[in-house]
Amino acid sequence: MRAGEIAAPMSTVAEDLPAREAARVLAAQDLPGLIVVDARGRPLTVLAGTQVLRMALPAYCQDDPALARVIDEAAADVILEGIGERTVADLLPRNRPELPVVRADATMLEVASVMARSGVPLVAVVDEQRVMTGAITLDGLLDRMLGT
Repeated sequence: MRAGEIAAPMSTVAEDLPAREAARVLAAQDLPGLIVVDARGRPLTVLAGTQVLRMALPAYCQDDPALARVIDEAAADVILEGIGERTVADLLPRNRPELPVVRADATMLEVASVMARSGVPLVAVVDEQRVMTGAITLDGLLDRMLGT
């Protein structure tokens, strides 16, 4: 089985998209991260869901999770207000992770290797012009490899 056969369509985001919108896409589609693309649809990097949380949570909650107890559940709903007017580009780490990319003819073992090496549970599948045609998540890959 080849990557192009199991790649699923996936929402992508541009660097200038408001971060709040990116958080909504993550939540609505239950994704581990989002693939950030350029104007031509070529993947640039992955915005991990944890990076969105990092920017949204107050620093004291990140430094000591026990301090998060001081925020009651009603106030927890406004945590994403911490993102403010930031964009996707603002949420990306300075040292962007290597983007895990494979061509459509890659084998499942190649996809697994790229995913494991990058440490990102998401691999972009691209065509000959490096335009993204779909993506493979860790869950999707494991389902195929295990035959479930």
